[in-house]
Amino acid sequence: MPKNRDLPALSEAQLEIMNVIWDHGECSVAAVWKMLQERRRVSRNTVHTLIARLEEKGWLSHREADSAFLYRASVSRERTQQRTVERMVQTVFNGSAEGLVLALLGGGRLTKAEAARIRQLIASAKARKT
Repeated sequence: MPKNRDLPALSEAQLEIMNVIWDHGECSVAAVWKMLQERRRVSRNTVHTLIARLEEKGWLSHREADSAFLYRASVSRERTQQRTVERMVQTVFNGSAEGLVLALLGGGRLTKAEAARIRQLIASAKARKT
């Protein structure tokens, strides 16, 4: 299995499956399919193929229980989010974290609570460096 750093980026469909598994801890193909079906039409075979590929690439592992495979994430959601943002900062914002923050702030999508939380995190980061 590849190291976490070597895992390929997730496609939108793969990320959707990973979110289901992160939310539920362990899932069978049938359970993931049912949950995705609540949002949009998707074939069970497509879900099975995507899960098999996620396992091949090292994103998922499985165990057998009651003659079904239960899949679980090999990488945490938090670590994946961190890697995805790092990759985005490097590729989209040419290495500028400030550019990412300015894009978020300029889009007007932050709630007051989110802005307050960001201010709190910045203050904590400053305090740690002092």
